[in-house]
Amino acid sequence: MSPGTAKSREDTWRNECPWDSASLRGPASREDKMTLGVAFSIGVLLALMGGTAGHECVASHHLVSKLLQRMEESINVDEKPNPSILLAMNLAGDTDKENHKLLLHQMKEEAVNTAEKYMSSGEVALYVLALLSSCENPQQVHALSQTVDLISILQKKTDEEVTSLDVDGVPKTSLFSVSLDILGLCLANVGGYQEASVALAKKMLDPEERRRSVDTNAVAALALTCTYEHTDMSDLQDLLSETLLVVTSGFLDEQEKNDGMIGNIYSMGLVLQALDATSKFYAPRKWDCTQAFSVVYKHDYTLPMAIAQVLPALVGKSYLNASKLDCARSNSITVHYSITNNLQGKHFSFSITVHVPAGSTLLKVLQEAENEEPEKFSFKTEQTSWGPMVVSIHKLAASTNDKTYWQFFSGKEPLQEGVGTYKPWNGEHIEAIFSTY
Repeated sequence: MSPGTAKSREDTWRNECPWDSASLRGPASREDKMTLGVAFSIGVLLALMGGTAGHECVASHHLVSKLLQRMEESINVDEKPNPSILLAMNLAGDTDKENHKLLLHQMKEEAVNTAEKYMSSGEVALYVLALLSSCENPQQVHALSQTVDLISILQKKTDEEVTSLDVDGVPKTSLFSVSLDILGLCLANVGGYQEASVALAKKMLDPEERRRSVDTNAVAALALTCTYEHTDMSDLQDLLSETLLVVTSGFLDEQEKNDGMIGNIYSMGLVLQALDATSKFYAPRKWDCTQAFSVVYKHDYTLPMAIAQVLPALVGKSYLNASKLDCARSNSITVHYSITNNLQGKHFSFSITVHVPAGSTLLKVLQEAENEEPEKFSFKTEQTSWGPMVVSIHKLAASTNDKTYWQFFSGKEPLQEGVGTYKPWNGEHIEAIFSTY
């Protein structure tokens, strides 16, 4: 397709580089009819890494595991590696499997062989994001006895995009690609993306450019948010703030009009990421995340690329978290732990995020919470033939006379194992609720 217009350039990008969810729509009628066979519970996540908006729209362990498995099964040594899949695995905390190592190895070889000559700027940017989230240095990618600097390559290709925007009024590839470029350079903290951010923001505000895909708007919102957070230039912040208000308000308007849907089902992943990360720009307006997430929960995602884009949002993350993962804790997991009493005496509810070694039991989580905040999360156990049983939390003890006990949940699902044997997964929300039997 000849890149004669911005729209045709975006179509070319989608045809050549299947990272944009607009290329995943396919036979929507068949895919849209596939709905989840069971209703998945929504886990409540109150303390998220990376400064997310703190909403309560996070998927159940069952759904996350199901989607991860589907996505991972698509990894094939004989096919071109997809950096979006590695990025999603990292954001979901799924980093200790062999297919993760395989995909990372494939990507390094692909980067060495093709990044400079054959990859578009958007592809290089996705490789940068995936490597950053893997705690790898994108400036020194080593494979096949060679080393490449993906940041330098990305900077060069981004400059070409900006030059094309200045001269022709359209980017060399697409605005979707330019948005990824900005995000990659910004999160790598190397500079050189401010000019591209200005050009992108002006395009977002141009009334004649309003026929952009929802996917492009979503990734642009993430990119411009990153620039806003990394610049101290007030004029630039004003421009970005105005742009982000326009883009996110458009999302919210469309959601209200279409009963939660924004774009189509394949656009929702990137949009959910963007709306979660940009709440301060559309404030005081509120986002009804429950309505938007309910649309996603009703759909049975099967395409690996679609899963890769929606999965970060389902675990309360966005692409902005790619450089915020704690590499020092690569062998640990994050668990969100809450205690609630709405039954006796003075009611209370407390939450904490703790880090424990991968493979730890729930008992280790309780111990770490007590170590960090003993006044809130003190607890006592009694040894039984089934292992340790929690009999008191926050000095509120279970009672056989009152028929009260502490019940543990993962999201809204009661745990079927005791604290001495249950092993939480990374990002899981465990809640202890004082209950009756």
